[in-house]
Amino acid sequence: MNQPTDNTPRVRTRFPPSPTGALHLGGARTALFNWLFARHHGGDFVLRLEDTDRKRSKQEHTDSIMAAMDWLGLDFDEGPFYQTQRLERYREAIDQMLEQGRAYWCHCSPEDLTKKREAAMKAGGKPMYDGACREKNLGPAEGAVVRFKGPRTGSTTFNDLVKGPITFEHKELDDLIILRSDGWPTYHLAVVVDDIDMAISHVIRGDDHVNNTPRQILLYQALDAAVPLFAHVPMILGPDKTKLSKRHGATAVVDYQTLGYLPEAMINALARLGWSHGDQEKFSLQELVELFGLDAVGRSAAVFDTDKLLHLNQRYIQEAEPARLAELLPPFLAERGITEYDQALLLACLPELTPRAKTLVELADWAEPFLKAEPEMSPKAVKKFLKPETSPVLERVLAMVQERGVEPEAMEAGVRELSEELGLKLGGIAQPVRVALTGRTFSPGIFEVMAILGAERVIARLKRALAIAKG
Repeated sequence: MNQPTDNTPRVRTRFPPSPTGALHLGGARTALFNWLFARHHGGDFVLRLEDTDRKRSKQEHTDSIMAAMDWLGLDFDEGPFYQTQRLERYREAIDQMLEQGRAYWCHCSPEDLTKKREAAMKAGGKPMYDGACREKNLGPAEGAVVRFKGPRTGSTTFNDLVKGPITFEHKELDDLIILRSDGWPTYHLAVVVDDIDMAISHVIRGDDHVNNTPRQILLYQALDAAVPLFAHVPMILGPDKTKLSKRHGATAVVDYQTLGYLPEAMINALARLGWSHGDQEKFSLQELVELFGLDAVGRSAAVFDTDKLLHLNQRYIQEAEPARLAELLPPFLAERGITEYDQALLLACLPELTPRAKTLVELADWAEPFLKAEPEMSPKAVKKFLKPETSPVLERVLAMVQERGVEPEAMEAGVRELSEELGLKLGGIAQPVRVALTGRTFSPGIFEVMAILGAERVIARLKRALAIAKG
């Protein structure tokens, strides 16, 4: 981590989601890049809720965003701040610009504006506001808005930390509205005032905001404030190279939590969306903090590959400590009706199960027959393997367990002896026993299953299977 020197302004980044829906992958990637940049430089990460869309902003969305960030481990140093609690401050900034002649009241009606736009387009121009009220020195009135009085000539250039120098001609920018007719500030005004007051040093966001940047730089200047540095990260595409959307699968972070992904796998996958460090694919969070820099963020669109995420998740599950997985599994087990179970039994079976699972959902599926007192029996498996002619096999294995216990080497030697005695292949004994113990035709090695379950459970399940076979 790089600590700022006395001569270097403190790095301060922010993540400003709108609570109009769940936190999606694009927003989560933006939050992560801001968090990593702040942590790398020993700076601050600020959370701000841009909740001025009164119709669509809901507390449930705020709660969902906060829960997703908590799941990802993206802690914030300041906030959350809410724009709806800062309306007076925005009005102060607007009044300041009005007094200094950097903004003006506009009385043009929506109908007038529509006619002006249509006329401009017919003339081959852009549908821009023509500045009709720009020099009229009008005051407030019903239905009136406040517009920023932007320069008509010259240009604004900024050095994007990802894309390089970008220039916009002022003649391409009309006088944007900064106060709506309902008395609420617009996005551009609120975000600039927030970033000024919160001393944001770096604005790291998606490249769909590039066109907003010159307007916002002019607002910083009109408010006599220092302009932060900007970095616009590439958009995220689906595997078919079109903009990531629901048709590519889950796009909300909470969906991936529900699907059984580990947060570290999601963090790893998000970090690789547009950023790289050589050919390395897998990173710990500490490695990401140490290595992350905007100079390694690419300009090209990033492709989100769910197959790669799944592979990463599988690796993280395999490397996770059983105790941690046991802490994460209860909600997935509860979906299978398992709310009370032997914690020691779960911890004992996990080392055998993790190599087989790509998600926590799959891990819960594998764990289910171990944790239920009487595992559900597959009808097909019962029909094929628990029938009268397999009863002698089950009886002999039951007697063997009662005599020898379930120590794997002893059981394997006994079953091999039994297979030779009965003239059966090993599978001819193992499969009926596997169905008896798990209700399924697939499981870890049958001797490992016995050892995990213990003699008492194995005996009970073999007796139950015998009753089914004889019945």
